[in-house]
Amino acid sequence: MKLTPQQIEFFNREGWLFLPELFSREEVDYLAREAVGIYDADRPEVWREKSGAPRTAFAAHLYNEAFGVLGAHPRMIDPIEQIFGEKLYMHQFKINAKAAFTGDVWQWHQDYGTWKRDDGMPQPRAMNIAIFLDEVMPINGPLMLVPRSQHAGDLKASHDLETTSYPLWTLDEETVTRLVEEGGIVAPTGKAGGMLMFHGNLVHGSSGNITPYPRKIVYLTLNAVSNYIRTPTRPEYIAHRDFTPIETVDDEVLLRLARAHRQAAE
Repeated sequence: MKLTPQQIEFFNREGWLFLPELFSREEVDYLAREAVGIYDADRPEVWREKSGAPRTAFAAHLYNEAFGVLGAHPRMIDPIEQIFGEKLYMHQFKINAKAAFTGDVWQWHQDYGTWKRDDGMPQPRAMNIAIFLDEVMPINGPLMLVPRSQHAGDLKASHDLETTSYPLWTLDEETVTRLVEEGGIVAPTGKAGGMLMFHGNLVHGSSGNITPYPRKIVYLTLNAVSNYIRTPTRPEYIAHRDFTPIETVDDEVLLRLARAHRQAAE
């Protein structure tokens, strides 16, 4: 799994890249079923909206076989190693849920702002990878990106502890307005199995979901090993302290696992 020179050029300029249907329907159906089971569990890694609906589940790759395989899948690891030119480790793994009717907002922010302030990450040499487990549509709270905003660097942010159940370093309206006037807003959509990758300084957010259509997305934050975090303040299940380079699995492992589970259920 290698990116073309054209794809790398687009990413370096725009700050994001979307690869549609990178995973098969069989693979993502299996992952989606596993995600529902995780959301139903009473675990500290599962955070909920103020309504009680699941918001995000951290570190599932450490206690769930399917997501453990996904976290070492070459379709995600290889392209990021190609861009960074070195091995990666898993800084964060989460399954975000925009529940039908009750999924809450994610305010405008940069992820590197949190990684730097809360985790002591030296540079924005970590990449976000998002795998769609449901179809992401214009109506069910898609991720909104401000193209080219990564070139603005690390922006001033405020720690929002009130808006949602998840504390976030957020950007003010004036800053977001200025960046949107320069770069616009895009909202990548697509069928389950699509993969979105975006720069740690890319400004992004998402609105709530008041539709009957859930929107589950797996997020991996893959950090260059040399860029390991220095002063973590968050729980280890949120900001991992294991900086061991990821060794990829065989490309067919996830599909074989999905088929084995389906056959066992029949």
